[in-house]
Amino acid sequence: MKQLKTLAIAIVLFIGTQVSAQSKVAHIDVQTLMTAMPEMKTAQDQMKKIQESYDKDYKNMVAEYQTKLQKYEQESATAGDALNETRSKEMQDMGTRIQQFQQTAQKELGQKEMDLYKPIMEKAQKAIQKVAKAKGVNYVLDATNGSGVLFAEGIDLMADVKKELGFQ
Repeated sequence: MKQLKTLAIAIVLFIGTQVSAQSKVAHIDVQTLMTAMPEMKTAQDQMKKIQESYDKDYKNMVAEYQTKLQKYEQESATAGDALNETRSKEMQDMGTRIQQFQQTAQKELGQKEMDLYKPIMEKAQKAIQKVAKAKGVNYVLDATNGSGVLFAEGIDLMADVKKELGFQ
């Protein structure tokens, strides 16, 4: 088992040296790049406004639900069975509508986020490709924390890509 592990490490090192001897490898922290892009700030502001709108509507629905529930609980002793049953059904329906609203809002927020961020990501990718080609780089690794890059001593394209996008 130990020999197999040693052999695997040797193969990876050999392939790595062959690739680096033949190819230029660079890295860029895509997350940092996208966060620095002015378009991202605009998109985040739009998402915040939409989120706040959904939150306001949700809070209003919950407040209305709680108000009616409190009123119905106070009047339940003096109201007839038929009225209490009708009110109970009304409260269940309101609860269902609130849950459906929350699910729909989450789905719509996710879709809106994708719609806003996709063109920004595409713009960043095009700039990365353009800079990489101009520098003769064959491979660009994403150096974002947790993306799988364990060692990033190659060429960092961040400054050149920011320049390509027109900001520093």
